[in-house]
Amino acid sequence: MATAIEVSNVNKQFVLRHTRSLKEALVWLIRGRKGDLSQKFFALNDVCLSVEQGESVALLGFNGSGKSTLLKHISGVMTPDSGTVLTRGLVAGLIEVGAGFHHDLTGRDNVYLNGAILGMSEAQINERFDSIVSFSEIGEFIDTEVKFYSSGMYLRLAFSVAVHTDPEVFLVDEILAVGDEPFQKKCIAKIKELAAEGRTLVVVSHDLDLVPKICSRGIILEKGRIAFDGPVEEAISQLRAQNR
Repeated sequence: MATAIEVSNVNKQFVLRHTRSLKEALVWLIRGRKGDLSQKFFALNDVCLSVEQGESVALLGFNGSGKSTLLKHISGVMTPDSGTVLTRGLVAGLIEVGAGFHHDLTGRDNVYLNGAILGMSEAQINERFDSIVSFSEIGEFIDTEVKFYSSGMYLRLAFSVAVHTDPEVFLVDEILAVGDEPFQKKCIAKIKELAAEGRTLVVVSHDLDLVPKICSRGIILEKGRIAFDGPVEEAISQLRAQNR
């Protein structure tokens, strides 16, 4: 089976700038600005993983563990400080609600804009437009500027555009928590449909009841490192045990 995602020795550091006391700042200046008033931390620390085509993987862990940062590297939104991330085929999904949407444009214009960003041609968008609007359930508001949309409407349109790109790799980051329950169920059904078609899924979620309905493999991240990689039920059991 072909490899869909290959993450090799990926490192990513961020800088935390702390507000120091006036005394500490003066000492720092007197010493000729020696030493660093900021603090660095590894968001990802030598992360390696391989995802086969057609696998459904959940990235799990507590806040600050590196899940969303890893997903952004897979999507290409971020680049690593060192290491490599390789993907095969069209990668699409929802990393942030409405990423790629322009607030001052209508829903219709944003379908074309976001579709183009996600790799669809104008002809493909034309062909799928009615289906995108139908799935999103915002038909009468499609010619309204999206700055007037509720977060739920925003989500429905963004999700609908993403799933209609026909991606080989589909990424989802906590987005399902935003919509109302009926639409969440509709999204889950669509994600299961993509999985059944052999698409590769990578999902970030804190909803441990939802994850096993979508994913078969669970990867737990702790402080930027992979702490567990195996069956999703075992990953969930470990997290629940840690949370007691």
